[in-house]
Amino acid sequence: MHYWYVDYGKMYLLRIVNVVVNAELFFAIADHNLTVVRMDGGYIKPIITTYIMISPRQTMDVLLTTNQPLGRYYIATRQYSSEDAEVTGFDHSIGSAILQYRGNYSLPSPPVFPNATLPLYLDFGAALRFTNQLRSLASEDHPVDVPGDVSTRMFITVSMGEIYCPNSSCTSVSGNKLGSSLNNVSWVNPSLDVLSAYYRNLSGSYTADFPDWPPSMYNFTGDDLPDSVDMTYQGTKVKVLNYNETVEIVFQGTNVLKGSMNHPMHVHGHNFYVVGTGHGNFDSKMDPRTYNLVDPPHVNTLGVPKNGWLAIRFTANNPGAHVVLALSSGPTHELGDGHGLHSEGWRDFRDESPTTPAYMPPCMDMGSYDISMQSSSIDHVQMQQL
Repeated sequence: MHYWYVDYGKMYLLRIVNVVVNAELFFAIADHNLTVVRMDGGYIKPIITTYIMISPRQTMDVLLTTNQPLGRYYIATRQYSSEDAEVTGFDHSIGSAILQYRGNYSLPSPPVFPNATLPLYLDFGAALRFTNQLRSLASEDHPVDVPGDVSTRMFITVSMGEIYCPNSSCTSVSGNKLGSSLNNVSWVNPSLDVLSAYYRNLSGSYTADFPDWPPSMYNFTGDDLPDSVDMTYQGTKVKVLNYNETVEIVFQGTNVLKGSMNHPMHVHGHNFYVVGTGHGNFDSKMDPRTYNLVDPPHVNTLGVPKNGWLAIRFTANNPGAHVVLALSSGPTHELGDGHGLHSEGWRDFRDESPTTPAYMPPCMDMGSYDISMQSSSIDHVQMQQL
């Protein structure tokens, strides 16, 4: 058990990172309030709360004031499972540490646990209440720059579907295998990376035809969906964007295979403004009227809510090949699906890029790099006294 020793009456800065592969976590400190002031490197309007919900890859700066009676208090995390209640095969363990005040006093036994403030595994409302509070600071020193004149609009379904196995040779009930998909396409890693293929003008590594819309429109969040929407197909498809193009993507969660859950969405190489979110199917006429274009959070990861939608905007101003990653949690779900957002401007700048110094090591082959991690741990917390 890790102990964190603190002084009474101080303010501490906690820099919290969720490095779990595919599990969102609730985090709380018994009898203490937390003030969230920054998220994914961007300042937000302070949120005073008794808990946070943090997604994979997210970072948060949290202020803690040590103003409680001298004693010991549990710091605890618990997995947020957004699947149906009958899905019970996830990690139910609780990651914990102990905050202990310095001083001469008789230690209470046992330490206080945040029973009243750490949400339960299936507490969808607690997750939604936290994320709905997120707002950019939007001050003179920290202005927002939400793209207003959108040049590219995409509507992307986020699903868990079936990938065909010849002769029903896979081990699932249907004889096929499960795979996450965006617009019914499940990503296949190419033999040559996309950026190298683009740079060298080599064909066969990817195709530039990732669809802006799903192949069919249906009641995405309905309970009794037709079998025809279950099957997905595999491909290495890329969406090519012009440099400085302004983009709006609406991510729509689905209930395909009754697999609706919270899907954390991450865009490599870019922060994006979360201009809207809601429950049910996105209404292209009514829902944009509710967009927050004044102080939306500016982040690189946020969740598509269970049976809901998430609308983001960003400017494609970081040339290169970037992955849009949908992180699916659950015992039968894989870290599933990335699709490229490829900014064409990279080619224009390639001759100006400096040569890699000879003393720099080569890039690691991530295919042979194994990372093992427990989802229940308090993953990375830097604590600094202010």
